[in-house]
Amino acid sequence: MKAPISWLKEHTDIAISPEELAEKLTLAGNEVSGISSTTPAWTGVLTAEVVAVEAHPNADRLRLVTVSTGTSEQPKVVCGAPNVAVGQKVAFAAAGAKLIDGHTGKEMELKPAVIRGVESRGMVLSERELGLSDNHEGILVLPENTPVGAPLADVLGDKVLEVDVTPNRVDCLSIIGLAREAAAVIGFEKIKLTEPFGIKMPDLNYEEKGSPLADELSVEIADAELCPRYTASVVKGIKIGESPDWLKKRLTAVGMRPINNIVDITNYVMLEYGQPLHAFDLSKIAGGKIIVRRAAEGEKFFTLDGEERQLTADTLMIADAEKAVAIGGVMGGANSEVSETTADVVIESANFNPVSIHHTSHRLKLISEASIRFERNINREVPIHALKRATQLILQLCGGQAMTGIIDVFPGKKLRAGIQVSPTRFSTILGSDMTYDRILKALKALGIEWYWETTDETDYSGSETQFLRVYPPWWRTDLSIQEDIIEEVARIIGYDQLPASPLSGEIPKRVGPPIMAFKKLFRMALVGFGFQETLSLSLSSLDALKRTVSDGRLASEPVMLLNPMSSEQECLRTNLRAPLLAAVAANRRYEEGGLRLFEVGRAYHARKGTLPNEPEMVCGIIAGEAEPSGWQQSKRPFDFYDAKGVLETIFSRMNLAYTIEPGSDSGLRPGHQAQLSIGGVNFGVFGEVHPRVAKNFGVEEKAFLFEINLSALMPKVRPGRAYQPLPRYPAVVRDIALVLDSSVTHQRVSEVLSAFPLLKEVSLFDVYSGKQVSEGKKSLAYRLTFQSPTATLTDAEVDRVMADIVSALMSQLGATLRA
Repeated sequence: MKAPISWLKEHTDIAISPEELAEKLTLAGNEVSGISSTTPAWTGVLTAEVVAVEAHPNADRLRLVTVSTGTSEQPKVVCGAPNVAVGQKVAFAAAGAKLIDGHTGKEMELKPAVIRGVESRGMVLSERELGLSDNHEGILVLPENTPVGAPLADVLGDKVLEVDVTPNRVDCLSIIGLAREAAAVIGFEKIKLTEPFGIKMPDLNYEEKGSPLADELSVEIADAELCPRYTASVVKGIKIGESPDWLKKRLTAVGMRPINNIVDITNYVMLEYGQPLHAFDLSKIAGGKIIVRRAAEGEKFFTLDGEERQLTADTLMIADAEKAVAIGGVMGGANSEVSETTADVVIESANFNPVSIHHTSHRLKLISEASIRFERNINREVPIHALKRATQLILQLCGGQAMTGIIDVFPGKKLRAGIQVSPTRFSTILGSDMTYDRILKALKALGIEWYWETTDETDYSGSETQFLRVYPPWWRTDLSIQEDIIEEVARIIGYDQLPASPLSGEIPKRVGPPIMAFKKLFRMALVGFGFQETLSLSLSSLDALKRTVSDGRLASEPVMLLNPMSSEQECLRTNLRAPLLAAVAANRRYEEGGLRLFEVGRAYHARKGTLPNEPEMVCGIIAGEAEPSGWQQSKRPFDFYDAKGVLETIFSRMNLAYTIEPGSDSGLRPGHQAQLSIGGVNFGVFGEVHPRVAKNFGVEEKAFLFEINLSALMPKVRPGRAYQPLPRYPAVVRDIALVLDSSVTHQRVSEVLSAFPLLKEVSLFDVYSGKQVSEGKKSLAYRLTFQSPTATLTDAEVDRVMADIVSALMSQLGATLRA
C-alpha cells in the first residue's frame, strides 16, 4: 500500500519527518519497506524569484534573467523562454546541479556556459528540463506563495510511504486506515481521556434532488452467504470527462493510471476507505433490477478485459433481470461498463464473502486491487461510508443529480459483540505492570470503546470481579478475543517500551509428539547405512502418481486441489515414490556407482465425507553397485536381499515380531516383492521396482524400493530396549538340511522353530532345487544355535531338542531330512 504524506496529512496532523513516521509505523506492526518521492531526484535545484529581465546584447530571442534565491548573491542566466517575467517564482539550477534528461531519463550535471558572449551561471528550468513532462515552450512558473530558496523537491514533490500490510489488517489497505495508525502512534502519549481523539474524516453530506431511487432500481440478494451486504446509489445527468489534476496526481502517486472521472473516483475512494466500488451504466441495467446470485455451472461471461470466462457454481455474479453484468468483487462486464455516452450511473458498494472472492480471482487469474481487499475480509460497515463518499465526489466532479435515498440490503447484519478483558491479564501476558491510564489511552488511540462491568465470575487469579467490556471499531475485523486487545495495547505503547523481564523459572523441556522421535530413529538408521535424504513437495501431478504403478490404477484416491497453480501441482501425493524414482534417473546422468536415497514425509489419501488420511511414511530406494570391484572381490549390484537386510536390521533394534509374506503391490515386480505385517496390520512393502514403472521414470537399471507406514507401525513398537547380559554358558551349533515342498517359505520354517526356547539363532545358509531333490521340492539348510541361560548344554539335551524340532517340521510342514 502506497501512502502519500500529503494525503495522510489531510486526515491527521503529522509534525514529524517521513522517516520518523516510517519507524513508528514499522514498530507498531505496519512495516514501511521504503520511502519514495513523486518527483525526480534533483540535486541543487531551488526555488527562486525573477528580479530583473534584460535583453541579450547579441541575440534577439534571448534574454538575461537575474534571479534571487534568498541570499545576497543574485546570479544572471541566459534564457530563451517567452513567458519569463519579473516577480515570477521559478525553478533555478546553478552550475553543479544534477537534473534528469527529459529525452533519455538519465541524470546530467549542469555546467557553466558562455552563450553568445555572455556567461550563464545556471538555468531557469522548464518542465521537460525537470523531467516532469514534455512541455518546453516556456519555463515552469510556480505559485506566488512559493517560498524562495527552498529545494524544489520539497515544494513540488510528495513523500510516499510504501507499507507492507499484513493479511489481517485490511483496514490499513487505505489512506484513512493508515492515518488512524499514524495518529495513534504519534499522539498516544498526549491523549486525554476526557477529550475526543481521532482523525479528520471526509464530509459525506450531499444534496439529493432526484426522484426516489426505489422507484427506478431495486436489489435482490439471492445468496446472502456470498454477499452479506449490498448498497447502491444513482446519479443522473453526469458528464464523463477527464479528472482534475489533484485527483490524477493522487492516483499517479500510488501507481494507478487515471482513466476518466467516474473510474478515477471509484479508485480514489477505494484507496481512501479501502472499500472497492464499481460503476454501472444505469441504461444498461435491464428491468431496473440488480440480482446478486451464484453463476450457473459452466456459465460464460465477457469481462472488461475482453476475455470470455467460464464460471463455476461457486462464482458470485452481479446480474440484472436478463443477464450477468459483473463478476462480484473481481471484474465488471463489457455489457454494462461506463462509456463516454453514459449519463446515469449506478454506484455499487458491497461486501462479499472473502473465501469466494479469493477462489474466484485466483481461478480466473484476475487478481486486482479490489479482489486483494475483498479476500482479506472487509468489515460490513465500510460499504455505506464509501458509497456516500463516492456519490459526493461524483456530484462535485461530474455534475448531475443524486436520486433521493440509497439502497442498502443487509441480510448479514450482526449484533455488535463486545469482548470481556481482565485488566490483570495485560500485565500477565505482557510481563510488566500496566496502569489503567496507559491501557485506556491506547484503547482510545485505536478507536476502541470500553466500559467497566462487574461480574460474579472471577478472573485467572481467582479474585477479580471487575472487567473491561471493549467494542472494536467498525473498521476492524481482526479483533475477536481478549489477547487481540492486549496485543493492540502493546503495539501502540510500543514493544520497545515494554521492560524485559526474566522468566521466574526454568524453561520446560519441549516434548514433541512421539512420531517425531520415531521418524528421527529411521532417519538416523538409514543415514548410518549410507543413505542420503531427499526432500520433495507434497504437491504432485496425477500423471506422476499413476506412473508409480504398473497398471496405472492408484491404490487410493488422491486429494485434488480446487485451484492448482500448475498441472504439476494439481493434487497431494499418495506416496513418496515418484520423486525418489525421478532422483535415481537424474543422478544416474552424472554419476556411477551405488545410489541410496530415502525420504520421510506424509502421504495423503482421500476419504469420502471426511478429512483425508495423512500417514507418515518413509520410502527408500537402492540401485547400482552394492560393492565396487576390488582386488579381493568383484563388483556386486544391489539385490532384493539388500533391501530386506536394511529393514531387518532396523526392526531388530525395535524387537519387532513381524511377518514377511509375498506381496501384491502393482508398483513392484511380481514374485520379487514382500509385504510386512504385525498382528494382521500391514505396515510396509519392499522389493524390486516393476520394470514398467522404472521405464516410466527413465530408470534403466534394477532398483529396489521399500516403503514403511510409520503411523501404522509406531503403535506396535514397544518403547525402550530390554537389557540382556552377555551369555555365561557356551553355545552348541548343529546343522540340518530339510527337503520341503517348493511352496513352503523360510518364514513358515522360522515360525515353527521359534517355538523352541533353547534355540537362540536360526541361520539359513543354503537353498537348493535341482537333480538332487525330487521335482516340486527344494532343500533348505539351516545352522541352529542352542544356548541355555542357566547351564552348559549337553549333547544329550541338544539331541532331544533336535528330535523335537525334526518331529515338528515333519508334522507341520511335511519336511524330511536330506541325506
